[in-house]
Amino acid sequence: MKIAVYTIALNEKHFVERWYESAKEADYLLIADTGSSDGTIDLGRSLGINVVSISVKPWRFDDARNASLALLPPDIDYCIALDMDEVLIPGWREAIEKTPEGTTRPRYKYTWSWNPDGTPGLQYGGDKIHARRGYRWKHPVHEVIVNNQSEEIQNWIDLEIHHFPDHSKSRSQYMPLLAQAVREDPADDRNTFYYARELYFHGRYPEAIEEFKRHLSLPKAVWKPERAASMRYIAKMVEDREEWLLKAHRECPDRREALVDLAQFYYEHRMWTSCYQAAELAVQITEKPLEYLCEEFAWGSAPWDYAAIAHYNLGNFDKAVQYGTKAVELSPTDPRLTANLAFYSKEQSLGNNI
Repeated sequence: MKIAVYTIALNEKHFVERWYESAKEADYLLIADTGSSDGTIDLGRSLGINVVSISVKPWRFDDARNASLALLPPDIDYCIALDMDEVLIPGWREAIEKTPEGTTRPRYKYTWSWNPDGTPGLQYGGDKIHARRGYRWKHPVHEVIVNNQSEEIQNWIDLEIHHFPDHSKSRSQYMPLLAQAVREDPADDRNTFYYARELYFHGRYPEAIEEFKRHLSLPKAVWKPERAASMRYIAKMVEDREEWLLKAHRECPDRREALVDLAQFYYEHRMWTSCYQAAELAVQITEKPLEYLCEEFAWGSAPWDYAAIAHYNLGNFDKAVQYGTKAVELSPTDPRLTANLAFYSKEQSLGNNI
């Protein structure tokens, strides 16, 4: 089996050695450089990486990635698209070599972000390992690798890729490229959602609301977690916030995010019974989804904290201590949670439960 690891790069010298060390067991390493001036090219070549300069104008990510893919030798079996700020975890080669025969798209665990204590934050199933033939990249930004020649066969393998976000990178090109993606394919639900979300990030709320609602109207927009996410974003921008959060929960009742948002809404409005009911429903969901819309706040201390506060305000001090204890276990360095738990415990010791 022959494996290639490939990427596109622009002024990534500070990542080159780490990228190389994680991927050096590959049979072929490629950096398609798009105009670096910081020494990326020289350092890569000194490590034995195949570095080729490419020019993509006007810029779009799918064209750049397709150019890099075209540079790979034809006898490669599997390709790993590994960005410069990502690393393959040791054992990856053996994992790919155990891929079931006929698999064209091996799936794996991908850690996108990290919590302050170093534990994994957002994790989901990665999809950037693919067979050499039959695949190409699509979309100007938030590009995806698509199979356009044969039936795709996916199988999960015991491989992990870790991402260490480079927050110094500018996102300025995302907005125009997403707008272009939507113009090119207005029926594409994924890019419509991304574009609406980008409008929200830029504070363009009327446009964002319109685009989220358009996303929900698209025939292809059938993935319930993404539909619920659109509803939750709309809730952030409109007066009838509760209504949209309830819609999001009904759309995807096995997800925590809308429930924790509802608990926060009821907390802000001092609706304590509704607050603890929403929070308790959230913590009863114990299977954490492995996909990109799983938000870490819903799986941390927040739902336990809201439940504890609500029970305290209702005079249920035993319950407040129960939920407050769990909140502290999940966020042991948060002084507010620790102080709250001490307060609940004091009331409990006085036997003041209602």
